[in-house]
Amino acid sequence: MKTLILAAIRCSLMVLVTASLFSVRPAQAYTVTLEQMGSNVVANGSGAINLIGLGLFVPFAGQAEVNPSAGFIITGPAGLVTGDTYVGFLGVGPNVFGNGFSTLANSGSGDMVGLAFVGIPSILIVPSGYISGTALSDSSTYDNATFASLGVTPGTYVWSWGQGVNQRFTLSRRRGWGSRWRLDSFSARFRFARLGCAAAKVELGLIDCSEPFVVRACSVQVVRSLFVGPQ
Repeated sequence: MKTLILAAIRCSLMVLVTASLFSVRPAQAYTVTLEQMGSNVVANGSGAINLIGLGLFVPFAGQAEVNPSAGFIITGPAGLVTGDTYVGFLGVGPNVFGNGFSTLANSGSGDMVGLAFVGIPSILIVPSGYISGTALSDSSTYDNATFASLGVTPGTYVWSWGQGVNQRFTLSRRRGWGSRWRLDSFSARFRFARLGCAAAKVELGLIDCSEPFVVRACSVQVVRSLFVGPQ
């Protein structure tokens, strides 16, 4: 009887694991994250957009760009790309996300997605022929740039046009790690092996030191040892 119970438990666990591996999660709302990566600022976007409540406006031709003082950002290819624009915002969202002016990305890839909230009408930019709810993914890089030089004010900005699923566009700034925060990677790996702690992953750039779980996982003394050596 005990053997049968254990076998049943193992079978149940196997079914649960298999189901989790093959389950398909719906795409989350589109979010673009700006991050300082060494001497560059990188914008990474992913997620889906629900076009319900918006109306198709006019065709658009543009490229990856950020213009904080105009509440305008496009992520994707650095070359000229065509797309569609949609209007119908309810006026929910910030007008600007900084005081910087237009800066074109030096490189980029993926879907062209953007938003311009200042002006009448405010517009949402998506790839040509975009089907509502389809997952989007893109990336753009601004060489030799910082948040200060781009004029981006730290924060998370959300524009919405309804209360439904994925009826919003989010822009956030993530604290990245420039070269001055990185120490020798061999040293980091040695400390990781010695400490067995998430703190060493911070130095390798695998996780962000500002994340709460890092603080919980590692003591202040361990984190200090990563940057100034053992005390």
